[in-house]
Amino acid sequence: MKLSRLLLAESILLLLTACATMGPPRPPSLQLPQPPTDLQALRKANRVTLTWTVPAVTTDRKPARSIGATRICRGASPKLGDCGTPVGEAPGPKSQVSVSSTPTPSKKVTSSYTDVLPGNLQSDDPAGVLTYAVQVLNAAGRGAGLSNQVRVSALRAPAAPADFHAELTSQGVVLSWTGEVSPPPNARLIYRVYRRLAGSSQPTPSQQSMIAEVPADQGSSQFSFTDTTFEWEKTYEYHVEAVLMVAAGGKVSADKVGADKTELRLASDDSSEMKVFANDVFPPSVPVGLQAAFSGPGQQLFIDLVWAPNTEPDLAGYNVYRHEEGGPPVKVNSELVKISAYRDRDVLSGRLYYYAVSAVDARGNESAHSEETSERVP
Repeated sequence: MKLSRLLLAESILLLLTACATMGPPRPPSLQLPQPPTDLQALRKANRVTLTWTVPAVTTDRKPARSIGATRICRGASPKLGDCGTPVGEAPGPKSQVSVSSTPTPSKKVTSSYTDVLPGNLQSDDPAGVLTYAVQVLNAAGRGAGLSNQVRVSALRAPAAPADFHAELTSQGVVLSWTGEVSPPPNARLIYRVYRRLAGSSQPTPSQQSMIAEVPADQGSSQFSFTDTTFEWEKTYEYHVEAVLMVAAGGKVSADKVGADKTELRLASDDSSEMKVFANDVFPPSVPVGLQAAFSGPGQQLFIDLVWAPNTEPDLAGYNVYRHEEGGPPVKVNSELVKISAYRDRDVLSGRLYYYAVSAVDARGNESAHSEETSERVP
């Protein structure tokens, strides 16, 4: 009997001890996705492209397993108080082409949405802005609030460059187009020239790059730029866009152009695209300054030739041509001459020799002959 009472007391004690270590019951997670903090906006013509990272965790730091649609919020004031009536929705991760699975804390997944601006939201006021935010919802259609907010200019976009043309010359690829010249107040207009290797379907920074910025302050609507940084025997595709750089105050999603100046970038649609095969059929320039001098009394006879060096980066060397009165010019060097000088040792006393030189590039294109010079061997 005493043993039974003892066992019962110990059991009650163990039960009380166990209950003392248990905390109060926790409510289930609401699965509210953490609002994005890296929303970015880029406007081109009448399109604003938003990009952000899909939340990987909830507001209570649990893995986000219930991601729904994302509301796109837009307002004409510098700051959004709430989403109001969304201007669109980006579908949830599972139905997005660019997102293959629900995000996890160790796997970042990005999403995007392009907002097409109606004409009544575009103005001629350089101070006008549009503010964007997104609100990521769970599968039940609930969210934890807005993302960070970003702004783009509400100014009417510049017109796309017209009459775009490309021509291959010996000096490079000459690009020309027609464009606007008068930006609005507190704005500056530039033209950005882009180039990529032909055949690259998804341009990367190494396949497509901005190669020039041409300011629209030349006093004419006709613009041009010569690309000299390409490689010969490759095919390139070029296009141009007009870009308004609009002065703005405060911290905004924008191009920073100086320590004390911030500007919003507003780009036009692209010009037409021009394809150019950089086929080098252009010879180097004709050498100049050829001079000849005889030397050799009491020793072997020779005539020294010197001329001004060519400056082409693809120069391979020179050929030297000689003839006597009434005869055809004959090349006297067996290999390309690498420097702008040559010594002709195959000369005879009493003869008058005429000389000319040409320049040859790395692809075998040869220039015309230089002006002749002559020298007599006594």
